[in-house]
Amino acid sequence: MAAQQGAKLVLAARNEAALRQLVEEVQNKGGQAIYVTADVGIEEDVNRIADAAIVEFGGFDTWVNNAGISIFSRCMDVSIPDMKRMFDTNFWGVVYGSRAAVNHFRQRGSSGALINVGSFLGDRAVAVQSTYSASKHALHGWTDALRMELEADELPISVTLIHPGRIDTPYNEHARSYMPKQPAHRGMIYPSEAVAEAILYAAEHPKRDMFVGFQAKILAVIGALAPRLTDKLMEIWAFPSQQSDRPSRDREDNALYRAGYGMHERGTHQGWIRSGSLYVKAVKHPAITAMAIAGIGVTIWLLTTSVVQSY
Repeated sequence: MAAQQGAKLVLAARNEAALRQLVEEVQNKGGQAIYVTADVGIEEDVNRIADAAIVEFGGFDTWVNNAGISIFSRCMDVSIPDMKRMFDTNFWGVVYGSRAAVNHFRQRGSSGALINVGSFLGDRAVAVQSTYSASKHALHGWTDALRMELEADELPISVTLIHPGRIDTPYNEHARSYMPKQPAHRGMIYPSEAVAEAILYAAEHPKRDMFVGFQAKILAVIGALAPRLTDKLMEIWAFPSQQSDRPSRDREDNALYRAGYGMHERGTHQGWIRSGSLYVKAVKHPAITAMAIAGIGVTIWLLTTSVVQSY
């Protein structure tokens, strides 16, 4: 989607074969892209990504921290090494990427966009994904603190935090599972294109936050306003809604410590998979959204008035 809009891309992941295929696809469609085989949990690898962009394209104006991995397990069952490994990717990868981007923008003396992909579980923790929730809470905290410091220094760098809801990617298949059933989302699920749409919008329009899916926004609001009620709802909902009907894959068959399979856009989830996110579109078109809400309000008022008069 970025290439279709004319962006020059530097793609990074651990899976070189997948990167090579993706770059070829972009180039065959007339786009410009290169790749860097890298593990974002290693600071030197992240710096190589920035260096490659500078060498190939003379620099960059947008940096997206999007790498993520999960562990499905009860809190007390996850091993400490597994927890640390996840934080290498989900938290430290974002720190390394943010620092590389900000340093480049400062040295170049121009504006730039830093986009960190968090999660609705970074706003509200959930059972079964304790380590993932903790890593995303840390990511959210880092992003907020960095944004304030850059604004205080009056640097023209926009820092956006993306809050995706449940997204239809192979995230569940790449995760390490301690659970008897294979991890999967159940319920309302949004396509990966909705997240991409939010990211690309934030690249051109400075936004503090972008929520992908109404479920992400409402969970953040309810979790803040009624935390104990949210606890109780989570205790009922979290366990069945994050496991499928089939047995879990072997605990070693995952992408926590090594690259997983690549080039799959969809996961193996069970539920209502939406075609997009109306919430993202509403944020992109606030004036139209405000007019629509006002129109709905007027309609409700007129209908109510008519009913009262008829009665």
